[in-house]
Order: sequence, then C-alpha cells, then structure tokens
Amino acid sequence: MERPSAEQDLRELMRRGALLDIPPQGPLAVTPRRRSAVLILFGALDRLPASAAAPTVSPELDVLLTRRADRMRHHAGQIAFPGGGAEAGDSGPAATALREAEEETGLDPAGVEVLGALPEVHIPVSNNLVTPVVGWWRLPSAVAADHAESVEVFRVPVAELLDPAARGTSVLSRAGFTHRGAAFRLSPRLGGHIVWGFTGILLATLFEQLGWERPWDRARTFEVRG
Repeated sequence: MERPSAEQDLRELMRRGALLDIPPQGPLAVTPRRRSAVLILFGALDRLPASAAAPTVSPELDVLLTRRADRMRHHAGQIAFPGGGAEAGDSGPAATALREAEEETGLDPAGVEVLGALPEVHIPVSNNLVTPVVGWWRLPSAVAADHAESVEVFRVPVAELLDPAARGTSVLSRAGFTHRGAAFRLSPRLGGHIVWGFTGILLATLFEQLGWERPWDRARTFEVRG
C-alpha cells in the first residue's frame, strides 16, 4: 500500500489537531506583550533532492526557514520560521503569518494554501503569544532575505532534518537554569547552523506527530547561547 504524501499527512494532522508541549525557556510574564504568528511552510521546492533521504518522507520535501539578523532585539542570529507581530489590519493569525513571510522572504502569499493553525505558545524571551500557522506551497515563488530582519532564507530538505545524525538536544544555560530541547544541525551547505528553541522543538513535535520521525540519540547535545 502506497504511503500517503506529506501534504496528506499535514492535512490529516491539522484535521485531528496537533498537541503542543513546548516548555518555556525562561520565566513567563503574567500578560504576554502582543500576539504574533509564524508560518511553517512545507512544499516540494528544490530542484535537487536531499543529500540523504529519509524513508519517511519524499527527498524533495522542504520547509522554509530564515536566519534572523544579529542586531535583532530578540532571538538574534537564530534560525526561525518567518513571522512576527500582528498588526491592526490583519484579519487573523494566518494573515499575520503570510504578511510577515512576504516581508521577510519575498514569497508570494497567493501561492500558499493555509492548512490550519496550531495552539498558541507563549515565548518568554520576546513575551509574545505566538500562533504557528501551517501552510502548503502550491505555487512556489522566489525567496530572498530582506536583510532587515532576516539575513538568510533556507529551503531546508526535511529528509536532512530527519537524518538521525542531524538530531540532538540543545542545552542553554541562563540565569542559573539549564534548558533543554530538541534541536537539529543544518547541513554544511546550509551553514551548519543549529535549529533550536521554539523552532527546533516545534519542528520535532510536528515530525513526531506526523509519523515522520526516525530514532535519534537524545544524549547528543548542542551547546547554544540565548
């Protein structure tokens, strides 16, 4: 029996609802500062497939990530989903996520089909209440960093993220506490950056609930700085 496509897996997960358990990496404020949204955008984007395909997904499957500018006030230099704060004209989290993704990467929102939204997550560092919006890239468009908030844009093969050799546990020591979370190391051709924090934990959670995850060594650690 042929395995369902990644798009079918994503649609089914959004239909039944994903469960998020993302431990905060810092103290929670009583009231989040503002609402935000990020776009988790999957699609078959690259002409060249992943260098090491995982058996659970097609080698052409990609997810869109950015590297934030070093001068940003929060999450400087980190790998992240495109996204940002809601504005008065936004009709909801999907509108926020698409607008921010267009501003940061130049993608055409008309080519993105929004599949749904995940539960809100409170991010202590930026004191935002973030809604992850899941999309499928029906009509891919060219992307490039805006160099204001993002300095790089990556179309990352999901198969490379699922490779057990790329998986590990991030370790962040801050204010007398140690925070750990699922993390990924990008391939050398993508700079070898560590995907950790909210982005890493959210990707790992989705991969597990989608049935894409492969066994990996949770004892392998990546030291990171917040």
